[in-house]
Amino acid sequence: MSNYQQIIPIANKIIKKYDLCDHCLGRLFSKQLHLSSNKLLGKKLKNNLTTEKCYICKNLFENLNHFLKLMIDASSNYSFTSFSVGAMIKPSIVDRDDFIRSQFKLKGIDSIKTDITKELGRSYSRKTKKIIDHLDPEITFTVNLKDESCELRSKAITLSGRYNKTKRGLPQKQKPCENCLGKGCRICDFHGIADFDSVEGVISKLIFKKFGGTLAKFTWIGGEDQSSLVSGAGRPFFVKIQNPLRRKSKLSGIISNSIKIHHLKLVHESPKRSLKFNSTIRVKISTTSEIDSKNLKKLKILTSNPVVVYDKSGKRSEKKIFNVKYSKNSKNLFTLIIKAEGGLPIKRFVIGDDITPGISTLLDIPCVCEEFDFLDIEV
Repeated sequence: MSNYQQIIPIANKIIKKYDLCDHCLGRLFSKQLHLSSNKLLGKKLKNNLTTEKCYICKNLFENLNHFLKLMIDASSNYSFTSFSVGAMIKPSIVDRDDFIRSQFKLKGIDSIKTDITKELGRSYSRKTKKIIDHLDPEITFTVNLKDESCELRSKAITLSGRYNKTKRGLPQKQKPCENCLGKGCRICDFHGIADFDSVEGVISKLIFKKFGGTLAKFTWIGGEDQSSLVSGAGRPFFVKIQNPLRRKSKLSGIISNSIKIHHLKLVHESPKRSLKFNSTIRVKISTTSEIDSKNLKKLKILTSNPVVVYDKSGKRSEKKIFNVKYSKNSKNLFTLIIKAEGGLPIKRFVIGDDITPGISTLLDIPCVCEEFDFLDIEV
């Protein structure tokens, strides 16, 4: 006796007691028979009996085209290749489904929710030629069958690049939107920032233009002062874009009035740990009394031992200085060029504020950092 013959008596018992649609009846047995279409199996088992109103789903499957249209509308502005579908359904539907399965001792069956998402996924894939991917989809739909809405989430993308800063007065980081404190709201167009007058702002503006998206989260490789310039190969950065509309774009370099962005490319993810890097920095230093050129020779000692930096909590870290050059500009001004491990706080280093040795201590005269620029950054 075939599997099909075995299930007919149970199917007939169910049909006698409950009015079920082809989808719901077929689903109760399709896995056992290794069949892919619940609807066709249900139709065969019912032997052309018509259904007034399905006891389990209340004829929800007849209305799936309406939800398919919601999915198509929600995704019309997005470019992507793969997707997955999730659904929210009324608890009463799940309860009735569970009730029938337990009453007739049916095990190992797909839930009605699974069937709905499968149907919607198949239909959407046929209509749009997009690929269903349950493990790592680029777009995830959540279809809410309770309030007839559809939400869409686009998987974040990450870019890496470098920037040069050619004009003073531009901060690296952007102040968050005052209304949402950086979380994203209608006032800031969900970007978390309201203005674009910083390095972060300039790069964000370019990225939103190319990829769409809401928040841009930056990972900086070091930082500079508002008044510092960044030249050479530029400062590296990573940026993660939440909810992008597009996943590919022409990534040619961009030059604004004061920022040049280059080597922009899509990467797998931002680094999990902070990257080690070295910076070559030119520092202009003024002194309270006249500098003796011979005195400047003391600066050479900086390469022999690491500089010890104490933070506010008293924790210490060490920063190596690899080479030192200096030149006297005038009687109260000199230029220092150092190559140092990333993260050395330059202004504090000059004054000697919780840093040993500091420039002021070494020269035995009070010194002030007038400006500092990054000539190169190596990762």
